[in-house]
Amino acid sequence: MSERKHQTAIAGSLLVVVVFWGGNNAGTKWLVASWPPLWTGGTRFLFAGLILLAVLRFTHWLGDFRPLSWELLRKLWWRGGFSLAIYMALFCWALRLTAAAHVALYIGASPIWALLVEGRPTRSWSSVRRYGAALLAVSGVAVLFWPALKSSGFNLAGEACGLLASVLWANYNHQGRILARNLSGLEVAAHAMWMSGVWLVPLGVLEIVAAHGLRLDAPHLAVQGLCILFGGVVPYALWNSALRHWPTSRVMLFNNFIPLTTATWAHFTLKEPLTPTFLAAMLLIVAGVALGQVDWAKIFHEPESF
Repeated sequence: MSERKHQTAIAGSLLVVVVFWGGNNAGTKWLVASWPPLWTGGTRFLFAGLILLAVLRFTHWLGDFRPLSWELLRKLWWRGGFSLAIYMALFCWALRLTAAAHVALYIGASPIWALLVEGRPTRSWSSVRRYGAALLAVSGVAVLFWPALKSSGFNLAGEACGLLASVLWANYNHQGRILARNLSGLEVAAHAMWMSGVWLVPLGVLEIVAAHGLRLDAPHLAVQGLCILFGGVVPYALWNSALRHWPTSRVMLFNNFIPLTTATWAHFTLKEPLTPTFLAAMLLIVAGVALGQVDWAKIFHEPESF
């Protein structure tokens, strides 16, 4: 496969991911209305990780299975499993407490945090781009926060969970890229997911006890099953594979489509409105990411330093 076709294939796989994750976000929003958030996220990742690990272990569809050293397992538990677990905990609670479109917008800001991690401020147009992009993205977040500060009808805790989840999602992607130096993207995804499930499920059991039971019926189990496959197994495998080939911030550029796909799924399945607040915040965050990803100095033939 030529380099151009390879790059196109990666981009195409990431577009599939954001469509699946949009549906997954809407499905999770519906589930956490009646299911404990940590139980919902923990069981999803536990089963998704075990399915992907079984495919790696007992078939050659995704490559040869390799035993892991104790050192790699330790890194996977903390850099992969724990990082993904704390992200998922806050993500599910954010969906429980606020609108799915708002949570998706916060996650859409995460490429900016990734850019900031990748480089410290310097006297260069590249640094201006990074911090200008961060300012625009934070402005978009502020637009979402503003109604929560003015009206008791909004849940400030939900907005805060969404913002923290955005930062933690960037951190997980950074950790995943580090792990991908020694493992394939599929191996990172499989181990990170089942390990995060092990971190979360015991806390989810405590949630069930506190809620005096869990509602188990066909609709809830069906939606959870779809989210395991199309919100966990398939997209995380594709996403972590892309992280192996592209820089974190470039892969995370595709996060900006997640608010759009989430809002579309939530509008048609959950009847959530597309509010002016959402659209204004979306424009600010997309503008921030465009500023952060495009090298304007090269386009306008300006010197990099000043």
